[in-house]
Amino acid sequence: PYTTLFRSTPDQAALYQNVVDLTMKKIENSDGIERRGLVLQLITTLKQICNHPAQYLKKGPAAPHLSGKCPLLLDLLDQSLENNEKTLIFTQFREMGELLIPIIRERFGTEPEFLHGGVSRKQRDAMVENFQTKSTHPILLLSLKAGGTGLNLTAAGQVIHYDLWWNPAVEAQATDRAYRIGQKRNVQVHRFVTAATFEERIDAMIQKKKELANLTVSSGEQWIGELS
Repeated sequence: PYTTLFRSTPDQAALYQNVVDLTMKKIENSDGIERRGLVLQLITTLKQICNHPAQYLKKGPAAPHLSGKCPLLLDLLDQSLENNEKTLIFTQFREMGELLIPIIRERFGTEPEFLHGGVSRKQRDAMVENFQTKSTHPILLLSLKAGGTGLNLTAAGQVIHYDLWWNPAVEAQATDRAYRIGQKRNVQVHRFVTAATFEERIDAMIQKKKELANLTVSSGEQWIGELS
């Protein structure tokens, strides 16, 4: 996989720092279950800010230039569409997938389908069939949980993890959707990480610590709540 480090935009950086400053005061005055809950809540909030300020703020335009990740996503999609390749885009958050739909539609004039937990089995099967067989469906968005198991998406030549679940087993399980039996393409996998944030620090920690790299899918991200 290619891990790409992004610089956050000035608005992202300011929002990020403000949330860290406010929440760390609460964390320093807590312990036990309350502390673990605050840490996990902070991580989730910071992920949203790193994805796009509009995801956290729940308002304002989801303009691509407001997020450090969006411009490269669009550049990668430019290349894959030019090469007639199909692309899977994974995100942990349903709301981020819904923000990406109009961004992609406006840039490329194509409406990506979005497979998430609220999609029926019939809709899911239709989305998979469209992606696998139709040239009119070159991009498929998936929430990480809904797209992690039971799917055969071998039409993909590119896999993009827009944000990372901090459990490498879950990430690998999602990536494997493109590596099923029958895959004849060379698949490129891109992992988006925002530089100088917790995303970079935790990714480096996972790469270095074997016990974290060996986490099972069922382990989730609860281990982060125990960090100093």
